[in-house]
Amino acid sequence: MEKPPLKLVKNGSERSEGSSGGSGGEEKGRFEYFGWVYHLGVNSIGHEYCHLRFLFIRGKYVEMYKRDPHQNPGIKPIRRGVVGPTLMVEELGRQKVNHGDFYVIRFCNRLDEMKKGEIACSSAGDARKWMEAFDQAKQQAEYEISRGGCARNKLNMETEINLEGHRPRMRRYAHGLKELIRIGQGPETLLRQSSNLGAGRPDGYIEGDTGDAIEAHEWKCVQTINGVRIFEDVSDSQSGKGVLVKSVGVVDATADTVFEAILNIERHQRYEWDMLTGDLELIDSIDGHYDVVYGIYDPKFLTRWHSKRDFVFSRQWFRGQDGTYTILQRPAVHKKKPPRSGYRRTKINPSTWEIRSLNTPIVSNARRCLVTQMFEIDSSGWCRWTKSHCSKFEKSIPYAQLCQVAGLREYIGANPSLNLESATTVVHSKISDVSVPSGEYEDTEVQDEFYDAIAADSSSSSEDEESDSDAHDNKESKVKLKNVSWAITSLALKRTSAPDANKELDSTVTPISIDPTQCHGSLHKGKDGADTNCWASPSGTGFMIRGKTYLKDNSKVMGGDPLLKLIAVDWFKVDKSMDRIALHPRSLVQSGVGKKLPFILVINLQVPAKPNYSLVLYYAAERPLNKSSLLAKFVDGSDMFRDARFKLIPSIVEGYWMVKRAVGTKACLLGKAVTCKYFRQDNFLEIDVDIGSSSVARSVIGLVLGYVTSIVVDLAILIEAKEEAELPEYILGTVRLNRLRPDSAVNLEV
Repeated sequence: MEKPPLKLVKNGSERSEGSSGGSGGEEKGRFEYFGWVYHLGVNSIGHEYCHLRFLFIRGKYVEMYKRDPHQNPGIKPIRRGVVGPTLMVEELGRQKVNHGDFYVIRFCNRLDEMKKGEIACSSAGDARKWMEAFDQAKQQAEYEISRGGCARNKLNMETEINLEGHRPRMRRYAHGLKELIRIGQGPETLLRQSSNLGAGRPDGYIEGDTGDAIEAHEWKCVQTINGVRIFEDVSDSQSGKGVLVKSVGVVDATADTVFEAILNIERHQRYEWDMLTGDLELIDSIDGHYDVVYGIYDPKFLTRWHSKRDFVFSRQWFRGQDGTYTILQRPAVHKKKPPRSGYRRTKINPSTWEIRSLNTPIVSNARRCLVTQMFEIDSSGWCRWTKSHCSKFEKSIPYAQLCQVAGLREYIGANPSLNLESATTVVHSKISDVSVPSGEYEDTEVQDEFYDAIAADSSSSSEDEESDSDAHDNKESKVKLKNVSWAITSLALKRTSAPDANKELDSTVTPISIDPTQCHGSLHKGKDGADTNCWASPSGTGFMIRGKTYLKDNSKVMGGDPLLKLIAVDWFKVDKSMDRIALHPRSLVQSGVGKKLPFILVINLQVPAKPNYSLVLYYAAERPLNKSSLLAKFVDGSDMFRDARFKLIPSIVEGYWMVKRAVGTKACLLGKAVTCKYFRQDNFLEIDVDIGSSSVARSVIGLVLGYVTSIVVDLAILIEAKEEAELPEYILGTVRLNRLRPDSAVNLEV
């Protein structure tokens, strides 16, 4: 008997934090999330297992059940643990699980990578919501640590879970829970998807936004096809023989739904919207964010050629921190698909998809996203078509690609079941209806970090996946949307934000004079714009940062001059990633000049490759830090605070357009995306950024390294402002890397 749909649920307390004049005894609101997932792992004899499990998050506590505890009162969890501040959550992307496509999430302790575990979700939307759930649990743990006292000691316990011993008593600890929010689908969705009988329906609401760096593209709408706008890049900076074009359309669906539709290679579904790449076959899956597909198409739809055509292309995808999906498609060659008799091998134009959710009025439940497909085509055929709209172009592959957005929009519009219901629902209840033994829940009874619990082998050799029908009543359900501010910010683009040195640095101390000629790194400073394999320090006007009124109207302003001065850059080649590079004798920090500087910020970007590289940036302050400033709080604060505030904005100023789309221009909280280690000593703070700790970051940096000798990259580093007193933001430092040569990196020995 098929189980009825069950959704993953987030349950949050409605208690407020209390005003500043209150007693301060109010607790931070509790949250609960639950739903069905696959638990992946390897047992004690080396066999891989994949078990359907019911996962439950309550505050900072995580439990795993074999059955739904709502329908089986009194059932005890088979796993449980604490989400601690050192938990790292990484999305491994789309992978094969039980013969179906699922989205895998890995959990690990950043201090001990051997402690890790994995779960699989039915859709990218569910994976995103589970990551948000664990982030909420981590914030709960950080909140309790911030209160100090015994909470810190409780969260620092890392005793291994004892699967063969008795289970600690489970006691109720979440009193007064008022809201119940469900995210995702039930076990039948996971089972159906793993059996290739159907796909889960992703859902979600993500706020969209524009980039945080000013791009050089100048887009002009030259045509409208079936309600989809066609743009051409008419900027003077466009180089090469091709023309960069894009088709842009608004789709009435979530970004998750559109992303799933584009990646889905099921023939009957693609036949409904894709006239070009409808017949696709997966021939290789490199990792969870990269695969290779083979396709054929019927020439009768493109009568310019009469022979059958086939093609091979790779697909690379990732999701930004703002929820925007990016898909890169490039021609490829694969040994499993050599040229085929009777078919003429052709190349699909390299293209990118960008799927970004749009803000919708709070009173509306509509879900909308902006879908953009971009690619480069031959200028001769394009120019003839835009001038005379000749029919020959309309029988070409580029034209078929331009029509894909329109086809996708109509397909989703004609199939409302793809986006029928929200997977996030809030229902009210007087108290959590999950049955657990009575009594006060004692924090000291659950001492295991969650990665210990989920990575452990199954304690039961038998599988019982039956459960009763879902009897949960959500008559009082409602959808919670984030507050959306609507503001016109065009005038803000003309404003600039310059750092107040008196606010961040100690104004009572006489500034020292920093002589750049005395500061030397292995990478030389560029003499002019034509110089290559060098660095420069551009102004911050090419970056958009939060303005003074950002918390009220989301307005951003142009950045001003950086607060810290870039004095040197090292470009090292290393056998393996090296932390605490500032302590190395070759580091500028250890030189006589470096020791005299009031403060140095060292950014060590660890680039995974063969061999590995370290790009080390040295930023200096002319005066000591103001102890009450945001910068001082960041420099001397906790790693949790640093992870939540350390922000980087990238921008490819010159280079291949696909690399630009892959890197993007959105600000990224590096501590949330990759592993960052912080080392504070003497007059410096070093931040070691392990780019290889994220599969997505590794994939993007691999693409960048392929074109690094022909691109110009600008980076801005800043501390994210989250409170009104911290606004406007200011740029800590910038760097421009001009056409680096990997072979010029200096070998650094330990």
